[in-house]
Amino acid sequence: MAYLMPSEFATKMVDAGAEKIFMSSKDTLIRAFMAGAILALAAAFAITVMVKTGSPLVGALLFPVGFIMLYLMKFDLLTGVFTLVPLAIIDKRPGCTVPQMLRNWGLVFIGNFAGAISVAFMISFILTYGYNTDGGAIAAKVSTIGESRTVGYAAHGVDGWITIFIRGMLCNWMVSMGVVGAMISTSATGKMAAMWMPIMLFFFMAFEHSIVNMFLFPFSMIMGGDFTFMEYIIWNELPTALGNLVGGFVFVALPLYYTHVRQSADRKL
Repeated sequence: MAYLMPSEFATKMVDAGAEKIFMSSKDTLIRAFMAGAILALAAAFAITVMVKTGSPLVGALLFPVGFIMLYLMKFDLLTGVFTLVPLAIIDKRPGCTVPQMLRNWGLVFIGNFAGAISVAFMISFILTYGYNTDGGAIAAKVSTIGESRTVGYAAHGVDGWITIFIRGMLCNWMVSMGVVGAMISTSATGKMAAMWMPIMLFFFMAFEHSIVNMFLFPFSMIMGGDFTFMEYIIWNELPTALGNLVGGFVFVALPLYYTHVRQSADRKL
């Protein structure tokens, strides 16, 4: 595979961030909707594999196919724009401002949520034949996950909230390494290989991804999970999204930018 040096792909990260700010509202929403939907399908696929094989590792090995598909189609996840868009502002690209960044984040959030919840309704419908039968082992598994990762965190109070924040931070550290890793190569196979490992790692370690959760928790509620929408927002989506923002920006974007785009002069001995 053709390999790009970090100084080359770090500049591409800034270019990508600026490109997303200037993208039209229509294109931003459509790409975000498709990204949320595809990632939701990948999550449903991985959970199905885990239930049928009894192996979380097999599910984690296969989950990255969804991320790879949406990346190659240039669809946008909130976790990705958390990492890339702020760089255009730090780099002082013309027209790139904080309000424009927040506009992009808001549109991507709406699109991702709409795509993920659409798939949640479709999957729940087909599992229950139009909500006329029990959802089976898959529905039971998802309901358990939803409860343990909302009211389960709430039972620990502030420590639970901080725990999910850190899980979100670690998640987007890995997810953003996948986004950036794909820029290392100019071939499709090289991009796939670079994305696979960090995405598999986050899924197997049960780190918290805000867009996966946009599917997982509404789906869990539809399937009978014993928690409320507000418990999902306060004890999962909010701390997860904030953790995703910190993980992608602080642990991936800033280090690469300040050591490869704004590299200091070599020491003179």
